[in-house]
Amino acid sequence: MALQCGIVGMPNVGKSTLFNCLSNAKAQSANFPFCTIEPNLGVITVPDDRLIKLEELVHPERVVPTTVEIVDIAGLVKGASKGEGLGNKFLANIRETDAIIHVLRCFDNDNITHVDHTINPVRDKETIDIELQLKDLETVESRLSKVERQAKTGNDPEAKRLFKVLNMYKDALVQGKSARTVEMDEADTRIAKDLQLLTNKPILYVCNIDEASVVTGNAYVEAVKEAIKDENAEMLMIAAATEADIAEFESFEERQMFLEDLGLKESGVHKLIKTAYKLLQLETYFTAGVKEVRAWTYKRGFKAPQAAGVIHTDFEKGFIRAEVIKYNDFITLKSEQACKEAGKMAVEGKEYVVQDGDIMHFRFNV
Repeated sequence: MALQCGIVGMPNVGKSTLFNCLSNAKAQSANFPFCTIEPNLGVITVPDDRLIKLEELVHPERVVPTTVEIVDIAGLVKGASKGEGLGNKFLANIRETDAIIHVLRCFDNDNITHVDHTINPVRDKETIDIELQLKDLETVESRLSKVERQAKTGNDPEAKRLFKVLNMYKDALVQGKSARTVEMDEADTRIAKDLQLLTNKPILYVCNIDEASVVTGNAYVEAVKEAIKDENAEMLMIAAATEADIAEFESFEERQMFLEDLGLKESGVHKLIKTAYKLLQLETYFTAGVKEVRAWTYKRGFKAPQAAGVIHTDFEKGFIRAEVIKYNDFITLKSEQACKEAGKMAVEGKEYVVQDGDIMHFRFNV
């Protein structure tokens, strides 16, 4: 399931450092603007303790985790919507992603230059917001000019609904608000998705902080919290430079000791990957057998046949039923057979909505 999060931000805020921590791919990381010209793609393993526990019980020949794709997009600058700083190319790269990770610089360091010479994450956020909003406004006005006559003179209810949605977006955008702040019903939301507006994508703000602020945060982080309080957005603190140091340790034990010294239970990178996975509205079901224990990615709300199709399209086409064991039942009873004997294996049909953590076996006929 090739859904992607795109990492965006001003130049020199730590995007490429963060990307390098996330992925084995080594994006060029240097102290000058535009060191990332082409988007770098990383396919990143999603940490999941449930997979480890299933391995301990099943003892499979191999274990396959699920993944999420992260794209490192070059830094945006003021005027990007008009092509400044290779802006049109960068905005096109953002449009191709399904969610946005917006990195904000929330640390002081005289050795790392900032394009605006001072550190102000709220200003940086607003700079990028404005560029994305201007591009969206351009998209909305273009569509309005095409649909207005049809909506006012015709009898097409879809055209009328689209016209209403476009005007709702236009009103917000001209006020400097992002499309995601517009509240609408389910039918309007369905139409809105087709517009692919940049500021309507799910967003996670990542405050890149110094090591000393990794537990408590700092004044920059508090300013960001205040700035995004009315947005439908999430925020996470991470010290990218510290995460780069953690990545250098070879053993899990060494990494854990380092984290404990910092007062952390989990690395920022792990938190970020898991948050990005949720941001894309992705969940995980498992298949568990002696050959393989595997995590499978599906879109939240998938029914059993759609989830089966993640494994192979034939599974969806010829779907008969799904045999489902809840994760907690499997862990408690310790085997598939024990779950069967205890009546904890459910037989589900085509209308079953898959739940995160389900352990599934599909019956199909092609």
